Amino acid sequence: MRKRRQQARRRHLVRRGLVYSLFLVAAILLLGGVGFWALDPRVHSLQDGLWLAFTTAATVGYGDVVPSTTLSRVFAVIVVLLGLAVLSLVTASLAAIFVEEKVEEEERQIERDLMQEIRGLRHQVEALREEVRYLRNCADEQMNRPA
Repeated sequence: MRKRRQQARRRHLVRRGLVYSLFLVAAILLLGGVGFWALDPRVHSLQDGLWLAFTTAATVGYGDVVPSTTLSRVFAVIVVLLGLAVLSLVTASLAAIFVEEKVEEEERQIERDLMQEIRGLRHQVEALREEVRYLRNCADEQMNRPA
C-alpha cells in the first residue's frame, strides 16, 4: 500500500513537472517574443517576435525573420540557452511519463514473482519441518524401545 502511494505521488510529480515545464516554455516564448519585438527594428509585430522567439528557442532558425541588431542578437543567445534548457525539461518529463509506466509494470511483475517464490519456500520449509518431526519421532521411538 505504501509503495503504491509513493508511485502515485511520483507520477503526480512527473506530470506536474510537465505542466510546469510547459508553462515555463510558454513564458519564455512570450517574453522572447515581446523582447524581440521591442529590441529589433525589423520585427514589426508581436506575431513576428513570437515566431522569432520560437524558431530561436527551438534552434530551428528558418531565416525568414532574424535578429538584426547587436542587442537583439545577444538576446537571441539568451533565448537559445533558455529554450534549450526548458525544451529539454519538457522532453525529459514526457519521456519519464512513458518510461514510468513500463517500470511500474516490471516492478509489479517482480513483486508477483517474489511472492510466488516466497510461497514456494514456505511450502518447502513446512515440508522440512514435517520431515524433522517424523525423524525425531522415529529417533524417540528407537531410544524408548527395549534392547
